Amino acid sequence: MAIFVDENTRLVVQGITGREGQFHTSQCRQYGTRVVAGVTPGKGGQEVDGVPVFNTVLEAVVTAGANTSMIFVPPPFAADAIMEAADAGVDLIVCITEGIPVMDMLRVKNFLATKKCRLIGPNCPGIISPGLAKVGIMPGVIHRPGGPIGVVSRSGTLTYEVVDQLSRQGIGQTTCLGIGGDPVNGTSFVDCLAAFEADEETRGVILVGEIGGSAEEEAALFIEKQMSKPVVGFIAGLTAPPGRRMGHAGAIISGSSGTAAAKIAALQAGGVQVCEDLGRLGEFSVGVFRDSLGNI
Repeated sequence: MAIFVDENTRLVVQGITGREGQFHTSQCRQYGTRVVAGVTPGKGGQEVDGVPVFNTVLEAVVTAGANTSMIFVPPPFAADAIMEAADAGVDLIVCITEGIPVMDMLRVKNFLATKKCRLIGPNCPGIISPGLAKVGIMPGVIHRPGGPIGVVSRSGTLTYEVVDQLSRQGIGQTTCLGIGGDPVNGTSFVDCLAAFEADEETRGVILVGEIGGSAEEEAALFIEKQMSKPVVGFIAGLTAPPGRRMGHAGAIISGSSGTAAAKIAALQAGGVQVCEDLGRLGEFSVGVFRDSLGNI
C-alpha cells in the first residue's frame, strides 16, 4: 500500500510544453506513471511524446480523467496554476515550482481551504510510491519497491540521500515525499505522519527536517501522542549561523527559534530516534527498525 499516489494516479502536467515539463513528464512515464494529459494555455490540440495537451485543467479532468496534477509553471503564474487545478476538481496537486512569492502562497492557502484537495509543495521534489507511481523530479532508480518504510522530508536532495542509503541497506519504501522548504506550503509533516500511521504496510518512518519554522516541533508532538510506529529523525543545519537563510526560504534561524538543536531536542522528547550523522543514517535506521520490527 502507499499514501497519496499509487497505480490509480492519472497525471496531468501543467507546463508540459516547457523544457522542464517535457523532460520530467518523460521520466515519470518511463517510471510507469499514467500521464494522461498536459496543460499549456494556447497550445491545446498539440501532443508531447503522445500525451495530449489541453488549454485548461478542467478539459484534462473531463476529457482524460486526470486526478493528479504536477506543476512546472513559472513562479509568477504558479499560484494561479495551483488554484486552477483545485477549482477543476483535481484530488492531488504537486507543485515543483521554486520561488513563488509568499503573498501568492497565502492567497493559495486561503483558496484551498474551500476545496477538497491536497497540495504538496511548492518548491519540492514531489512524491513517489516505488513501483507504483512517480510524480516529481526524484531519480526513480534509487527507490526500492515493496518495503515497509515511509520517508518525508523538507529537503529534496536529502530525501534522495536517505532513500539511497535505505535501498543500499536492502530496505524498501512505501512512499517517499518532499514537502518543500518554503515558509507557506501545503501538506505538512503532521499530514504525512498521520497518513503513514494509517497505512497498514508502512511500519516505520524517516523524517528529515531542517532549521527554521516550527514544523518539526509540531511533528514531535504528533508523534508523541498519535504515532504507534517507530520514527527516525534527522535535522539539517546544526552549524547554520543565526539570521542567515540557508538554501530554502524557510530555513532561517530567528533568535532562539528554529535551531537544529531545539528541533532535535523536541523530536527526542517525542520519542524519535535522531541520527546526527547523515552519512550513517541508513545504517542507523537498520538498527532502529530491526530492533522495533524484527527482520525487515
